[in-house]
Amino acid sequence: MTLGAAGEARRVMRGTNQSGMRAYNERLVLTLLRRHGALSKTEISRQTGLSAQAISVIMRGLEAEGYLLKNPPVRGRVGQPSVPMRLNPDAAYFLGLLIGRRTFEMTLTDFLGQELGQLRQAHRLPDPDAAVAFAVAGADRLLQGLGAQGRERVSGLGIAMPYRIWEWGSVPGAAATEMQVWRHRDIAAELDGRWPFPVFVENDATAACGAELVFGSARIEGDLLHFYIGYFAGGGVALNGRLFSGATGNAGALGSMPVDRRDGRAVQLIDRASLAVLEQAVEARGGDGEAMWQRPDNWSLPEDIVADWIAGAAGALARAIVAACAVIDFRTVLIDGWMPVALRARLVTATRSALEREGLPGIELPQLRSGSIGPGAGARGAASLPLSRRFLVDLPSGG
Repeated sequence: MTLGAAGEARRVMRGTNQSGMRAYNERLVLTLLRRHGALSKTEISRQTGLSAQAISVIMRGLEAEGYLLKNPPVRGRVGQPSVPMRLNPDAAYFLGLLIGRRTFEMTLTDFLGQELGQLRQAHRLPDPDAAVAFAVAGADRLLQGLGAQGRERVSGLGIAMPYRIWEWGSVPGAAATEMQVWRHRDIAAELDGRWPFPVFVENDATAACGAELVFGSARIEGDLLHFYIGYFAGGGVALNGRLFSGATGNAGALGSMPVDRRDGRAVQLIDRASLAVLEQAVEARGGDGEAMWQRPDNWSLPEDIVADWIAGAAGALARAIVAACAVIDFRTVLIDGWMPVALRARLVTATRSALEREGLPGIELPQLRSGSIGPGAGARGAASLPLSRRFLVDLPSGG
């Protein structure tokens, strides 16, 4: 199908040949190479609208600074062979910290987003002092293997955590008084200055959506609605390929979306699709729900409990998707989470069936798929924050 002028304008982000914009153009080149892999100068010039001379200057500079590597020459039928350029995985490194309801997680990624190491610590409730201690010790441990030169190329720490984390005390299973200590703590500020690189912070579910945009393998068409099913169900929104966090940073707070009514009160998505619901059901049967948080890939849970949770979660997710699509015409919906791959696939299949049953006049159902990141989406999304904000530009979906 031909996009036409309006569609093409959405797909292509143009460069500029004006002086003073080299930093932006460098980021644009790095973004295109991240999305498409190795490209020649001619291909980059065509995609950006920049002159061949401008691209040559940019590419030489990026190569000299260690951001690019040359691929073997590709010979065509006529003319000189082209030399595709690719990103250098060792050009920069990024740390990502997740402060989650049941786990602290930290990851180290290279310039391509490949994980070089990860750490995890489970807990019943997150404690600010423990979070700081985990971050400091974890960063020191992960960075040891880089050597002196590698540590100089660490470009930032991203932190993914729920905004207004102290309000978890009002949710069943969380202790209100214990969580209030977070009201007076600013973890990002406490960690900033401990290292020579900057610290960034984002809502945890929004960060998980960002991980899909930056590191994910799933092709995303149009606007994206992203669900991450952790201890609490949450979500993120990407509009035209750009992560959208809203005026307060809490856009895509899908866990708060009303999906049903029981006993005269609204029931939210968080009450139906969260893994907290599954954990509580397991423990009510006398099982070890805490074991779910030790490993995300090898659960041994009673099948009837799992099936009942999937049915409830899928129905609630379907209602949330329909409601969201009534406001924004999302073309892609992804479901990811802290769970085994097989369980996630079952949840997606059940949600797709429930969504088809929910189909309402005037609403076109989106393409529903599994996310491609998995349990580490929060920490990897945190690592994507310094990468995105220092080296990339937002490209339209499919651009």
